[in-house]
Amino acid sequence: MTKIKFGTDGWRAAIGEDFTFHNVRRCARAVAEYLEETGAAGRGVVVCYDRRFASEHFARACVEVLAAHGIRSFTPPEAVPTQVGSFFTRELGAGAGIVITASHNPWTDNGFKVKADTGGAAAPEMLAAIEATMDRHPDDELPPRRDYDDAVAAGLVEMFDPYPRFRDQLASIVDIERIRAADKRVLVEPLYGSGAGWFTRLLDGGRLTIRELHTERNPYFGGVNPEPIRPNIDAWLEEIPRWGADIGIAFDGDADRVGMATEQGVFVNQLQVYGLLYWYLLDVRGQIGPAVYTVTTTSMAPRLAEIYGTQAYETGVGFKFVGPRMTETNAVIGGEESGGFGFGMHIPERDGLAAGLFLLDLWLSKAKQASEVLAELQALAGPSYYDRIDIRFARDGYDAVKRGTLARLENEAPAQLAGLGVARRVALNTGDGFKFYRDDGSWLLIRFSGTEALLRVYGEARSPEDLDGLLAEGRRIAASGAPA
Repeated sequence: MTKIKFGTDGWRAAIGEDFTFHNVRRCARAVAEYLEETGAAGRGVVVCYDRRFASEHFARACVEVLAAHGIRSFTPPEAVPTQVGSFFTRELGAGAGIVITASHNPWTDNGFKVKADTGGAAAPEMLAAIEATMDRHPDDELPPRRDYDDAVAAGLVEMFDPYPRFRDQLASIVDIERIRAADKRVLVEPLYGSGAGWFTRLLDGGRLTIRELHTERNPYFGGVNPEPIRPNIDAWLEEIPRWGADIGIAFDGDADRVGMATEQGVFVNQLQVYGLLYWYLLDVRGQIGPAVYTVTTTSMAPRLAEIYGTQAYETGVGFKFVGPRMTETNAVIGGEESGGFGFGMHIPERDGLAAGLFLLDLWLSKAKQASEVLAELQALAGPSYYDRIDIRFARDGYDAVKRGTLARLENEAPAQLAGLGVARRVALNTGDGFKFYRDDGSWLLIRFSGTEALLRVYGEARSPEDLDGLLAEGRRIAASGAPA
């Protein structure tokens, strides 16, 4: 039977293999028992889902298990972006939230995310407690469940329309009317995900022309991973200059991550997007405050913080680390390299919709082309070029490869990378990789995924050529398990 372990952002697995109705019910029972033990069961649980295969049915299975424990569920009638579930967990005073989604994972996967009552991702301590309740039961024990229709009749299921209140929340943090009034063109790529239609609904009706690609539900995601990076979004990049768009905004499968492109159809990488968003808050909004960034995220965060006289704090990978650190430091932004950004005035959780609106507001505030806005940022904070290489493994044997490679990297570290000296090596506090900082502030990071059978090699450098050399070094180190 499956040993369920929550990674950097919930539990994800292949549908029909480990991600089964039985295992989803086990997760739901663990959440129910955790809430009972913490005295929060009476507050209910927000249950949401994305557009992946059978997500609504897995969500209903959660509702049935919660109902068997006498716990009420609050649920929208259709798929919604993940951050909507996070927001309403806080807004409705629920004890926790459950979102059925695998975010940007391949179409073959689905996932189970847990949200805290703060509106953020469940912290490591909360997830550990939920896992502990799961470990009390034999894996093959059937969790109790109450028929869905019976639960509805008993008043244990409350349906709600999230759009009006969430629209008002977004309108409270950015001037939507100003964006709607701009005589510009925006091309949106939701990648068939649950963010489809949201920007049209939010911004239609003014002078702004909004066009969205791939808005229909397609659990196959057109044959690409629903992550707003190349090559998944190449069709969108090509269409931007062809259609005459002034800027492009993209979302991942559950719309908690954002992507951006210039009027030329040039992809703006996720680290550059982080810099743009932090700069927007500091410069346009005058919100001088700390930033929280993961170990895989841009060095522009601390550089911008220094320029504007504030602080930046580095965390482990995943919003289960970023969200609590944002709350602790009263940060104005928290983000990670995958394109997920949260905002202090909103919720301590990733929100691609809010991030996309902020990017539009920055672009309009600067009254320049999108490419010129990016150039202005890099003139201020220094050039930043970033990329990531994914090296995939078979699921069988992945743990052994991970242990062996990490052990070798622990014992040996390179003195140089692509011609520059290594200033320091840092072991990630998550125990899954190492980061190597070079003398000029650029860096290389090697990290094993906690949710997929893959090794990720990340790099940030000050020129495209240097980045290529840095990533080549990372690939060599990863392949050998240690420097030659």
